[in-house]
Amino acid sequence: MRVAADDPLAADVRALLEEHLADMRRISPPESVHALDPAALAAPGVLFLAAREDGGTLLGCGALKRLSDEEGELKSMRTTIAARGRGVASAVLAAVLDAARAQGLGRISLETGTEPFFEPAVRLYLRHGFVPRGPFADYTDDPHSRYLTLVL
Repeated sequence: MRVAADDPLAADVRALLEEHLADMRRISPPESVHALDPAALAAPGVLFLAAREDGGTLLGCGALKRLSDEEGELKSMRTTIAARGRGVASAVLAAVLDAARAQGLGRISLETGTEPFFEPAVRLYLRHGFVPRGPFADYTDDPHSRYLTLVL
């Protein structure tokens, strides 16, 4: 498996991101869906990473959105159904954290949901040292959102 910068507009990535957005819209009320679409992930200030097998098969993705000179936000973490349980999410998260450090960021934060669907992701983040925090950036108190942060 290799994790590297990738194109969020590539056909296989778009399909994975559309699956991600569909799940977010199915689980959370519209005002609580904060996932970025492929075009937003291709914008300046966002580093999009994908995990791929040596043959090029997409396994998962994640992104780092720069919020300031000191803080970044983890966005669009997703693993393909076929690749779940293979360490893809941990590998993508590690690559995002390495990229944040390389950019000189001192903190990375994220927003995720409070529904049971999000529990595996929350366990992953807590295992990697993230801790709860309040809303950040443009987020507000929302019963459907949970906020975590990691000092790098």
